[in-house]
Amino acid sequence: MQLNTIKPAAGSKHAKRRVARGMGSGLGKTAGRGHNGQHSRAGGYHKVGFEGGQMPLQRRLPKRGFKSAALKFVGEITLADLQRLDKDEVDLLTLKAAGLVGELIKHVKVIKAGELSRKVALKGLGATVGAKAAIEAAGGSVA
Repeated sequence: MQLNTIKPAAGSKHAKRRVARGMGSGLGKTAGRGHNGQHSRAGGYHKVGFEGGQMPLQRRLPKRGFKSAALKFVGEITLADLQRLDKDEVDLLTLKAAGLVGELIKHVKVIKAGELSRKVALKGLGATVGAKAAIEAAGGSVA
């Protein structure tokens, strides 16, 4: 085998389709665009969701719901997470250092999921009613 005899595999390469290059090409005259109409003209196309002038679906349906932009700054951890964390005093910086909440989080709430059997003191964190009861039952405190 020499470099000047190497060829690509049969069928792996094909010529690019040349449109509007005469009738003999098979794509002359209208160049594959059909006859008249919006799609036959340069730059002619509709916007996303356009339904030919009919009121589009996204405008026919009612607006519903609301998602607060502040949600990305609120985090939650479970009692099981607190159990695994080997700290007696837990605050926001401790949780960020342990990787339990993201860097953007500003408010954290402890939820009652899992078990807590050791004493933990929360500083500057919120807790649900059930989680607060579980923390205090284990001898901890919520401040």
